[in-house]
Amino acid sequence: MLRTLTLAMALIAATAAQAGERYVSMGSSYAAGLGVAPYQDGAPARCARSTRNYASQLAAKRGLTLVDVGCSGAKTSAILQPWGELPAQIDAVTADTALVTVTIGGNDIGLVGGLYGASCRELGQANCAPATAPTEADYATLQTAMTGMVAAIRERAPKARILLVEYPTILPASGVCAATPITDADADAARAKAARLLAVTREAAASGGATVITTSEFSRGHDACAAQPWMNGYPAPGAAPYHPNLAAMTAIAQALDAALP
Repeated sequence: MLRTLTLAMALIAATAAQAGERYVSMGSSYAAGLGVAPYQDGAPARCARSTRNYASQLAAKRGLTLVDVGCSGAKTSAILQPWGELPAQIDAVTADTALVTVTIGGNDIGLVGGLYGASCRELGQANCAPATAPTEADYATLQTAMTGMVAAIRERAPKARILLVEYPTILPASGVCAATPITDADADAARAKAARLLAVTREAAASGGATVITTSEFSRGHDACAAQPWMNGYPAPGAAPYHPNLAAMTAIAQALDAALP
């Protein structure tokens, strides 16, 4: 892990993130902080942007000017194109942006939605989503979108540090538990999706000179079945199933802070 972080940090510009600099946070619910109340005043309700997501915590620690456009349910298309009434998230990136963080891609391949459906079916609940499996074409499309996203950010903000924040580990390396009521087959399918998403994210970062925050590595041992979970299980009263909790958001914020010079 230390070697990975060292190599990643070598890609970041030498200057430190200075107080007052513009920081843009983009992505899905894993960036927005679904389930980690309270939410930001004035933000679209469906986005569920937490006042304690990792971007908010990092901005407070560094004194950065945060522009948070992450939104629950977002796919990579929402980064580069309008999504309903919401503008493209990348519109927030300007030439003077100093830092951009992104967590995206899980919704493109049904990572969390697949877990919702699997638990719903296992518990015999009604109106459960059917199991789906991304095709190789789906992964290729995601790779193209992620690579294009990094390139577009770089074009808009040539001097910005771009950090792609991986999804935290959701499930243990093997097996399931009471907090994850799914079959072994569904668990293995989710692990396979997560592994492919990591590979896509890292390749996109390498192609555009971005940095990867290896959340999947430092969150091991804090999955939904762990003694000290950073991930909610199913169901999650008052929170969001299969989403990171406040402890996860704080750990990611600390990793981001450590990665910045």
